[in-house]
Amino acid sequence: MSTDAYHHNHVGAGADRPLLFLFHGTGGNEDQFMDIGAALIPRATLVAPRGDVSEQGAARYFRRAAEGIYDMGDLTRATGKMAGFVRAHIDSAKPSSVHGLGYSNGANILANVIFANPGLFDTATLMHPLIPFAPEIDGLLSTRILITAGRADPICPPELTAQLETALLGAGADLRTVWHDGGHELRKGEFDAARILLADYAESAKEQIL
Repeated sequence: MSTDAYHHNHVGAGADRPLLFLFHGTGGNEDQFMDIGAALIPRATLVAPRGDVSEQGAARYFRRAAEGIYDMGDLTRATGKMAGFVRAHIDSAKPSSVHGLGYSNGANILANVIFANPGLFDTATLMHPLIPFAPEIDGLLSTRILITAGRADPICPPELTAQLETALLGAGADLRTVWHDGGHELRKGEFDAARILLADYAESAKEQIL
């Protein structure tokens, strides 16, 4: 798979620096989280792919029939394609560590890449993921995972977040979940939690990423 498999933003930082992938939500684009990524890990290599599916003009990473009803064949296609894209950038950047952050549809593609490739990311921040099925995780998860969610989220009900937690914990994930009392919107506390996740990883790995 090529590093150009997706239209994307790329900011290089050289070898032996952290690599952070940023995945936008439905209707977002490759610019959505670039500033946040640079703030979370200064001097990291940043890669932000744009989804290759258009839903009435809104960019997404895979097709769906309706909210919460996924085209599972296209999800399989997208998962394989994104995993190849991630691996190509890892091979090119030769980073010290690999991290992912995704929101909504971006969290969904990031989660599915992790299910199929448990050792690919060192940390993953899944903001308001919606996984409306029992995931099949291909091995033990070494990824440190943060889930952020809204207790009144009309798109991802809390019981589906709990189902995802159970699956990840069952696969051995080091998992944290941070809730707010709102819906599907992002709040500052979610990015604060991502910063803590990355700082804790850096401390345990003795890697100065923040």
